[in-house]
Amino acid sequence: MQLVIDSATAACSAALIRHDGTIEAERHELVGRGHAERLVPMIAELLDGRRPGSILVDCGPGSFTGVRVGLAAAHGLSIGWAVPLAGYSSLALLAAASGESEVAAALQGGHGELFVQSFAGDPISPIDDLRSLAPEAAAVQVRAPLVVGSGAEALVSARGHGRWIDALPRAADARLLPPDLCGLPARPIYGRPPDARPMT
Repeated sequence: MQLVIDSATAACSAALIRHDGTIEAERHELVGRGHAERLVPMIAELLDGRRPGSILVDCGPGSFTGVRVGLAAAHGLSIGWAVPLAGYSSLALLAAASGESEVAAALQGGHGELFVQSFAGDPISPIDDLRSLAPEAAAVQVRAPLVVGSGAEALVSARGHGRWIDALPRAADARLLPPDLCGLPARPIYGRPPDARPMT
């Protein structure tokens, strides 16, 4: 079985997925903040003494703290259990969970911007790069008729057409990702440069 950890956004979730893609168990909570306090107990409750054969973790983009908390937990468990670890993008997960062959994912980012990326095909794959844009700029560049994510309504409102679905990543949906989108290095995907600047 594979343990999936997702704490990159306001949602905090974990899932245990069998090799055939069925969900053995899952936990999903909207915590906003407090991932550091909730994630590890959630994983312990989920596993109930079981040990997975591999770990998959959301690398972002999303909340800086949430991304770091999830990756730290995943790396620690991977080392402790001596099991393989891989990552995926929160935007790819949202796109895969939509079930659409043409979709854009948009998550609320910092400074009023949106993390956006478009996907197409069956199975889905990215057709452009991850960007952090103001809703007005994203509206010009994103053409998919459906936009999913916490920033979807803002993007579609700025664009003036299309459908939107408010959603956050859910660990159990990782079973819907095609293989090439769930084998990323387990490193943070921040989506924008850090706010802090080195002192000169």
